[in-house]
Amino acid sequence: MTEDEKDKATAAAVAGVGASVGTAGGATVGVLELAARGLATGFSAGLVIGIGAAAGAGAAYGLYRLFKKSKS
Repeated sequence: MTEDEKDKATAAAVAGVGASVGTAGGATVGVLELAARGLATGFSAGLVIGIGAAAGAGAAYGLYRLFKKSKS
């Protein structure tokens, strides 16, 4: 495995972990808040979870790149 392939695999793993954390956060905070107000539907719950996953993946990937640059 080349260094470029290792970097891509690591970045994908980091983004995957971030997406998992974001999904859990979106599900916990967003959906429970909507449910408490009686506003949760399948679509709105899915939307909140999806946004949380995207935000988590983006944040994790951004932090990975930031720390990778600081080591170089």
